[in-house]
Amino acid sequence: MFRSLAIVVPCLWLCVAQADTSLFSPEGYRIDRYRSPTPAVAQGAQTVDTQALQQLLGQTPPPVLIDVYRRPWVQGQFIDNEPHANLPGSLWLANTGDGHLDPAWQNYFVHYLRKATAGRADRPLVFYCRSDCWLSWNAVKRAASMGYKHLYWYRDGLDAWEAAKLPLQAARPEPFP
Repeated sequence: MFRSLAIVVPCLWLCVAQADTSLFSPEGYRIDRYRSPTPAVAQGAQTVDTQALQQLLGQTPPPVLIDVYRRPWVQGQFIDNEPHANLPGSLWLANTGDGHLDPAWQNYFVHYLRKATAGRADRPLVFYCRSDCWLSWNAVKRAASMGYKHLYWYRDGLDAWEAAKLPLQAARPEPFP
C-alpha cells in the first residue's frame, strides 16, 4: 500500500499544480513561484543529472550550456547585484526562463540560440538554473516550441554541479544584441 501511495502522491501534486491556473500561463509556462519543486521531466527534453551531463560534455560537438538564472534589468541594463557563477563555457541568457517574455526578451533568446547553434536546430542544448527552479523548465519548453531537437534539462543545475565540487566560472549575462 505504501509503495502505491508513493507513486500516486507525486502525480497528484503535479496534477494539482498544473490545474492551478495562477501558476501557469495559457501556453503552459510556469509564471509564478519559480523557486519551488519541479517535475522530474520537461516536455521535449531529456532530464540529465551531473554524471550524464559530464558524458554529454565529452561528445563532439559538445552541447551548448545555457544558464537562465535571473538578473535584475533596470533602465536597459543588467544590474550586478550579486556575484554569479555558472558551468564553464555557458551562455548566460538571463531572464529568458520567465513564463511571459515580452518581444525584446524573446528576441534576445532567439538571437543567442541561433548564434550558439549556428542556426542548426539539431545542435544539442542543455538548459539549467538552480535546483527547484522552473526558469530552466520554461526555457527548455520554449526552445522545443522553436523547433530545437536535442534538448536536455539539467534539472538540479548549478546546485548539483557545486555539490559535486566541479569547476565554475564567473559569469556575466550576454548583452542585448
